[in-house]
Amino acid sequence: MGALAGIRVVDLTRILAGPFCTQLLADMGAEVIKVEPPTGDPVRGQGAVVDGFSWYFAQFNRNKKSVVLDLYTDEGKDALARLIASADVLVENYRPGVLAKMGFDDGRLEELNPRLITASVNGYGSTGPYVDRPAFDFIAQAMSGFMAVNGDPDGPPRRAAPPVSDLIAGLYCAFGVTSALEARHRSGRGQKVESSLTGGLISMMAYLSAEYFATGSNPKRTGNDHPIVAPYGLFEAEDGEIAVAPSHDVMVARFLGVLGLSDLLNEPDFADNARRMANRPALNARINAVTRTRPVDHWIEAINKAGCPAGRVMALDEVFTDPQVLAQEMVVESQRPGRAPIRMTGFPVKLSATPCTVQLPPPELGEHTDEVLGGL
Repeated sequence: MGALAGIRVVDLTRILAGPFCTQLLADMGAEVIKVEPPTGDPVRGQGAVVDGFSWYFAQFNRNKKSVVLDLYTDEGKDALARLIASADVLVENYRPGVLAKMGFDDGRLEELNPRLITASVNGYGSTGPYVDRPAFDFIAQAMSGFMAVNGDPDGPPRRAAPPVSDLIAGLYCAFGVTSALEARHRSGRGQKVESSLTGGLISMMAYLSAEYFATGSNPKRTGNDHPIVAPYGLFEAEDGEIAVAPSHDVMVARFLGVLGLSDLLNEPDFADNARRMANRPALNARINAVTRTRPVDHWIEAINKAGCPAGRVMALDEVFTDPQVLAQEMVVESQRPGRAPIRMTGFPVKLSATPCTVQLPPPELGEHTDEVLGGL
């Protein structure tokens, strides 16, 4: 049994942030009932489709049951009301106010189920001047400051390739839900949980926001170089690039020692981090002159052995065949009769007594409608 076994979640979400939240809950053992319109979650038709099934949809909807309801009809709303009455958690990612317009405002939800935890994932939060704006990951990356700090120093702002704001908002929402479930043990009552794409990404600005608060200056884009530490970044080996992360002076000394460049720390231009930052192009040039003389594998082994983090730049075909990744079971398969096995990323959180497992494959549209509604 999973850690959240016995918890029923009604999932009104679609696309990505909300489904990621509810899949995290499902992977932990919750019964997640994905309520879809007759046309289905739009993601069912997106991305690579194999044997008639979207693997993009599969990536975020395993371990769920699919129920089709037309929530524009009284019959559909009545079925949803009965589902809500039976649930522990309701998750939705409509714009603020939409659920209330459907007839499920706070008062109605309280009446149906005073123990219900209602979770919302949205673009900007439920207060403020942008409440009614639509939002997607690209916009959240732009408006959170995230895009402005990514890219090369002399280039334009850059988005991150993965939909990071969706994933962070979904992760925060799942964390909020589990926290609210624990609080319900004490109070006996539910509460509202909310996360947003923009707010979640702002919270991840880390030392960049700290430096802004401290100095009042916007951080400059530094590409693959670290904004506040040098040396740190990608360096050129004989047959490729190596990523090296000497995060403080001890690590810097270890890294330079491996390269035979310890004497650099005695030179005025490189004696401390501030001066290394000011002279980073010259420092990187000195390092690259050495790293270019040996292959990637040599440097990865030597630098790690010295206690400084280093790794190769890996494409996905390398990532998903890497022995460490496979040992951590970060590739799993889901089997469906009559379809090819679906490969997907595994479980990033490991629990010793109640591990995450693939209990249910990604559902066909409406596959569990009769089963779920018949049990109400």
